[in-house]
Amino acid sequence: MGSLSYIIPIAIVILLVFISTVFIVKQQTAVIIETFGKFTSVRQSGIQFKIPFVQRIAARIGLKIQQLDVIIETKTLDDVFVKLKVSVQYVVIKSKVYDAFYQLEYPHDQITSYVFDVVRAEVPKMKLDDVFVKKDDIAIAVKGELQDAMLEYGYDIIKTLVTDIDPDAQVKEAMNRINASEREKIAAQFEGDAARILIVEKAKAEAESKRLQGQGIADQRREIARGLEESVEVLNKVGINSQEASALIVVTQHYDTLQSIGEETNTNLILLPNSPQAGSDMLNNMVASFTASNMIGESMKKTNTTKKGDA
Repeated sequence: MGSLSYIIPIAIVILLVFISTVFIVKQQTAVIIETFGKFTSVRQSGIQFKIPFVQRIAARIGLKIQQLDVIIETKTLDDVFVKLKVSVQYVVIKSKVYDAFYQLEYPHDQITSYVFDVVRAEVPKMKLDDVFVKKDDIAIAVKGELQDAMLEYGYDIIKTLVTDIDPDAQVKEAMNRINASEREKIAAQFEGDAARILIVEKAKAEAESKRLQGQGIADQRREIARGLEESVEVLNKVGINSQEASALIVVTQHYDTLQSIGEETNTNLILLPNSPQAGSDMLNNMVASFTASNMIGESMKKTNTTKKGDA
């Protein structure tokens, strides 16, 4: 029983020594070991050992890629205040863990200072529209400056991104109005072009319709003339001369027209005069007109023939 009372404390001491000696380093992590406050070594992932009560773990440094978001407010060349959000992705260089831990106490503050310095040097050279267009140039400039500065402290800058550009609210509203006006202008131009095309096509259709209508009228008149010619020939065969035949055909068409009008029950057309005596007078007048026209034509032919003979 007495020996057991000594074994338990010894076992506890051995367990504490073992716990103080053995430690585990996780993947993508580096451990700084110090001996009496002085740097001794950097331990990588896996099971590791240290001298208990002499050496201690000073820090555990993550080797994964980290991201720092920095928001900067600055002014553009055209005097517009704008907020930019710059995201910096960085990592501790595995071979420079000592520098990353001992040379730089607050890496976030250091990176933020460089980002502020570069952005406030680049953006005031640009107009607001150029800031949106050239945001990649700003990111490249930030990365170049950070890369040169942070390598000395054991940090590698993987990438920098300008993830947000936020102008003043009034400026955004003005930009939206300008954009809306431009879109309305373009829409009006398209509508004007469409209306013009519609008018042109309508005019072409009307012109084609008129052409076809004229062709139809010409064909109709040609057929009417051919029919009149045949009618005159038939009347000549029964002893009616050409003037009387023409007058008779016109009178016949006149009465055919009256008949067609009479078939329409809702017509409001009135032809005056419209008596049998008026029809007879019309026929006599037409015969006289045709005869006089024929005589004048014969007289003009004789006059032209006499002039040619005298010449």
